[in-house]
Parts: sequence; C-alpha cells; structure tokens
Amino acid sequence: MDRSDDVQPAFWDTGSNYGVQQPLTDEAVREAERLLDVTLPASLLDLLRIQNGGQVTGTRNAFRTDKPTSWSADHVPFDHVMGVGHRERTVSLLDSPYLVEEWSLPAPVVLLSGDGPCWVALDYRACGRHGEPSVAWFDADFSVELALAPDFGSFVEGLSSASDFD
Repeated sequence: MDRSDDVQPAFWDTGSNYGVQQPLTDEAVREAERLLDVTLPASLLDLLRIQNGGQVTGTRNAFRTDKPTSWSADHVPFDHVMGVGHRERTVSLLDSPYLVEEWSLPAPVVLLSGDGPCWVALDYRACGRHGEPSVAWFDADFSVELALAPDFGSFVEGLSSASDFD
C-alpha cells in the first residue's frame, strides 16, 4: 500500500459506474467552464481526472455540520459527485444552470451532488465566477443554505463516513 493511501483514503467507489462520465479531457473542462461561466477549482478537476463523476466511497460520503439541516442534526450527505459530460440519463455539472433555475437556487453556484431539493454546491457569490468558490449546502424546500467549507479541497478533507453519525 502506498503511504499516501494511509493519509488519504480512496475517494471513488470503483465498484459502481453510477454517474460516471467519459474520461475528463482538457477540451471538456474548457467547454464546461465556458458553459457555466466559471473557473472550476483545480482540486475538483484533479478528482474528476481520476474518475469523471460517480459514487463516493463509504468512508467519504458525509460532511459534518455545526447546525442541523433538514437532512440530519449533524451532517449532510455526499454520496456522489456529478462529472462533466453528456452521458445519457446521467446528471452532470453541465446541468447546473437548469437545476439552479428549476430549484430557485442562488447564482452563481455549480451543483456537485444532490438530487433535489437538497444540494451540495460550489458557491461563487463571494469570490466571483473566476475565484476559488466555497462549498455550501442548499435546501430548496426550506430556502436554507449552510456554508460547509471555504474551498473544495477543505471540503474533501472534511469528508467522513455517514456511519460515523447517529
């Protein structure tokens, strides 16, 4: 086992192809950033270059919160990440503009995970479309939002297993 595996557990559930897009290319990144009119964080793109979306391993599928949400008293789910692409019947980061409008979410945000009414998203409101976005939880049914992490890298570092919570 590689030493880095001891420090950082695997991120992707490689036993599932649910939500996985075609391998990420530089051209696909340019198209996504043009369509979304944002600069995607390098830390997200690094993960998507390993696997372009899909299920997250069970050791990284929740994020602790300091306030209760409609989901839980102490965490939010993060069981999958949307990739970049156009795979049939698979939601992608490219669907964010439609979904943001459909669920009356603030803009500019790029949805990472969720299936309505609750979403985990990159939030570009404070940093501008080409800055380093924070990560937030949005619950459209209750018009609630909760800041989770100052950036995507910090968010990933804070992920743990949903089984760690009651």
